[in-house]
Amino acid sequence: MGEISGTNANYEKSMEGGVVLNVKDSEVPVPQEVGDQKTNEDKGCSLSVPFLQKLIAEVFGTYFLIFAGCASVIVNLSKDKVVTFPGICVVWGLVVMVMVYSVGHISGAHFNPAVTIAFATCRRFPWKQVPAYVVAQVLGSTLASGTLRLLFDGKPEHFFGTIPAGSNLQSLVLEFIISFYLMFVISGVATDNRAIGELAGLAVGATVLLNVLIAGPISGASMNPARTLGPAFIANRFEGIWVYMVGPICGTVSGAWAYNIIRFTNKPLREITRSGSFLKSLNFTKN
Repeated sequence: MGEISGTNANYEKSMEGGVVLNVKDSEVPVPQEVGDQKTNEDKGCSLSVPFLQKLIAEVFGTYFLIFAGCASVIVNLSKDKVVTFPGICVVWGLVVMVMVYSVGHISGAHFNPAVTIAFATCRRFPWKQVPAYVVAQVLGSTLASGTLRLLFDGKPEHFFGTIPAGSNLQSLVLEFIISFYLMFVISGVATDNRAIGELAGLAVGATVLLNVLIAGPISGASMNPARTLGPAFIANRFEGIWVYMVGPICGTVSGAWAYNIIRFTNKPLREITRSGSFLKSLNFTKN
């Protein structure tokens, strides 16, 4: 669910492309020649084997995430509440934790278009890779939802997607808050060099569990446009679907930037604001 690796590595590079992900603030990139930079940029744009591996990891990760989480929902609906609501919450939290540790070192373990977009807005993920990641995540969710539809009867009352239980506005606000909360935690444990990387999966999984426990009965606790789109495509049910596009994306972007505000840095203020050259030009004019 976030750009997480099991060893809290500061750089995640492809074998060929040299695409840098999950860069920590205190790290200083190794200087490169101009020719090397151009070569890396060109390779980063191409559909290289390492990038394909990342996309496949996102498809598998999202597939198992949606399959396990939504399976707990549909089994609970069809088998006299045998899983129970707390059980559903635990399943969502555990599957997120397991998949983060499984493929976090390969793709960053986003599994969520909102998380991918949030990282891109903070320049912690390349924008040119966002569309491919989003397609892979939605594909994984749709395949998982289709599998569940084939395994179970697919009755309307057994729908395992997310639909607002109350008003759209209520669900929108809830989705914004829990997505903000999720991304705030992800930013803290996955992008701050002071965090303990080995505990990242546990922290993110626990956050998902708490969010589902809080918002599940009201909005479905999506936090993830792919989680909503997959079941909606398979069941052809799109009631209030805009809530689960706007809420999670706005919430994760806000959460990522909120953490950036409190992130520790030892850089001088003018370097952070990138206004040093402007101030120098003013001083030179006055002199």
